[in-house]
Amino acid sequence: MILAEAAVKSREEGSPIYLIETIPYAQMLGLEPHFEGEELLYRLPPKKGNVGNPTLPALHGGALGGFMEMSATLHLLMNMSVLKLPRVVDFSIDYIRAGLMKDTFVSCALIREGRKLANVHIEAWQDDRQVPIARARANFLVD
Repeated sequence: MILAEAAVKSREEGSPIYLIETIPYAQMLGLEPHFEGEELLYRLPPKKGNVGNPTLPALHGGALGGFMEMSATLHLLMNMSVLKLPRVVDFSIDYIRAGLMKDTFVSCALIREGRKLANVHIEAWQDDRQVPIARARANFLVD
């Protein structure tokens, strides 16, 4: 299935599962959709390949950043008014605390969708949504 078909099918069903199945990087990370009521979140289950510090063990910062960026891309593909392939222009992440090897969740909020750029706010947490492990801002070219 090509990306455009996966996006249309995912939008129809209200779940990005077809998009995730089409994007190899999302599969490599182990990214999964997760619903809390009507809210679509993204979940990164513990995976040995995502370990950065084996002593703690903790998530690799790149795996966490990649998970957050991929979640924002999926969020855009699911929510943009016009279906276009978003391309990252800028991604800024603040690591707040170590992400341990347990389920990690991400929420995304589309802050602004313009004709050329879209801005997304991303927040990651583990046990408690009120205690984030990272926050990020992503700007996408959607032209």
